[in-house]
Amino acid sequence: MTKIAPVVTTEDIMKARHLVREVYMDEKIEQYILDIVFATRFPEEYKLAKLKPFISYGGSPRASINLALAAKAYAFIKRRGYVIPEDVRAICHDVMRHRIGLTYEAEAENMTSEMILNEILNVVEVP
Repeated sequence: MTKIAPVVTTEDIMKARHLVREVYMDEKIEQYILDIVFATRFPEEYKLAKLKPFISYGGSPRASINLALAAKAYAFIKRRGYVIPEDVRAICHDVMRHRIGLTYEAEAENMTSEMILNEILNVVEVP
């Protein structure tokens, strides 16, 4: 029988979780995250009116909280003490794909939440 040895301790994980929350995020990055999430809810306000028929519901306030936290974690993994827009973009699909409800029209057009997010990320202004 193979013995499994722990790689990190529970204490190390708790310290890392605390450090992730301490990663700096500029207000411009926070606004960028809000713009991405709001674009899933109100696409017409972001020059994305063509997406409106495909979105049944968009990201909730929890989506923006989790997008910010995931961006901080990504920056931490990349050994940075601050978040850059590329961190948000790198994890956006993973955080948001299940938070966008598609309409029957979207399914009929073979539109996916990934495609919607790609369009949003291409249009929402990067700080």
